[in-house]
Amino acid sequence: MSRLPVTTIALIAVCTGYLIAPMGLAAVNVAIPVLAEDLQASATKVSWLPTLYILANVAFMLPFGKLADNFGRKRIYALGLSLNALSAFMCAIGTNIDWILFWRFIQGAAGAMIFSTGVAIITSVTPSKKRGAALGFLAACVYIGLTLAPAVGGWLTELLGWRAVFYFQIPLVIALLIFIKYKLHGEWKNQHHSRFDWIGSAIFITFACTLVYGLSKLPSLLGVGLLASSLLSLAAFIVHQSRDKQPLIRVQMFRESRVFSLSLSTSFLMYGSNFAIIFLLSLYLQYIKGFGPAYAGQILLMQALCMAIMAPIAGKLADRFQPRIIATLGCAIVAVGFMFLIQIDTQTTAFYIGGSLGLVGLGFGLFSTPNNSAIMGAVKEQEVGVASASMNLSRTIGNLVGMSLVNLMMHYYIGDANFGPESNPALMSTISLALLMSLSFVIVATVISAVRGKQ
Repeated sequence: MSRLPVTTIALIAVCTGYLIAPMGLAAVNVAIPVLAEDLQASATKVSWLPTLYILANVAFMLPFGKLADNFGRKRIYALGLSLNALSAFMCAIGTNIDWILFWRFIQGAAGAMIFSTGVAIITSVTPSKKRGAALGFLAACVYIGLTLAPAVGGWLTELLGWRAVFYFQIPLVIALLIFIKYKLHGEWKNQHHSRFDWIGSAIFITFACTLVYGLSKLPSLLGVGLLASSLLSLAAFIVHQSRDKQPLIRVQMFRESRVFSLSLSTSFLMYGSNFAIIFLLSLYLQYIKGFGPAYAGQILLMQALCMAIMAPIAGKLADRFQPRIIATLGCAIVAVGFMFLIQIDTQTTAFYIGGSLGLVGLGFGLFSTPNNSAIMGAVKEQEVGVASASMNLSRTIGNLVGMSLVNLMMHYYIGDANFGPESNPALMSTISLALLMSLSFVIVATVISAVRGKQ
């Protein structure tokens, strides 16, 4: 293994991390109904399990991307893996929902360290002509992790209980850390340290927290006030970054490159449409359809399986053709998949749901790699760390906004009641509205992707 080129070793190290982290994230979604019953957690608190993970991802993505540029991308990546294992262990031993929510937030911060640095490492060691293929393999690993997650989460929950969903990540991370220590030599960072922007970081974290909590409290006056504070924080962050000599992110990048800014906008909308759907369909399959965790997981894996198959193909296509064309076609296919999904009701068959998710997965696999390649290819070499963080930030903010809106729907329709047969009509209403929201996001994303311009 030591004779392998550094590009290959880095790809193995990052791809493995990108396989483990999303598997740990998505496997938990299948275990949520059993976890909620065991800990007597309300629907409102249960909906915070994926939301807090994504909130921490958003809040810390830019700061960790900047720290990685200064102190080493491999170092921050390895620290993120270590923190991910620790937080998974703490979730596994939790005895109440509040404890697990806290450690899911910490695990989300660890995810920010992993995802803000992985693409930057690959971009640093890969020639530009081969970048699309490398990013395609990276995306495939994320989707393979997401593919395995529902099935693995379902089987572990059914055989060993929900705690096993957290435990299983730990030995995998330890093995990867050993591989990185002994096989991945070298470090990638900027030659000169730039001052870390503590004020900008604090403003951005304030923006993320007030956005999520404000959405969860609508339509109350507190919710409106928090959302207003969120918008003010975002405006203050943009002004501060434009004036700071060493910002977390150079906001001028968005004005300098139409491809960069519109590709990030497309990413935000596409991921905003998708993240909450697996969470909701897991509840639908287990509560409304009455399927066990293992069978529900097998149905849900159809989307990510199709993503994993398509992502490497899309990466190679992105190296040969304009990424805009391939990504836009992917968006359109996702829209068709959601048109089928919005038709589901209490009588819909498992085959119909799996087929619709497969169509969404094919489109998403076709979209994601060319879109990522367009983002990374639109910036200067010294800004790849920040571009990588921005790319992941657009994805996670999309996830966060989508999940926060679903939280709002669940609060409106179900409130603080526990899940059960009496809450199934309200759950079905939530799912129908969420799917309609997702379709709207994808239609707008398709238009933006089509007009972003040439690479």
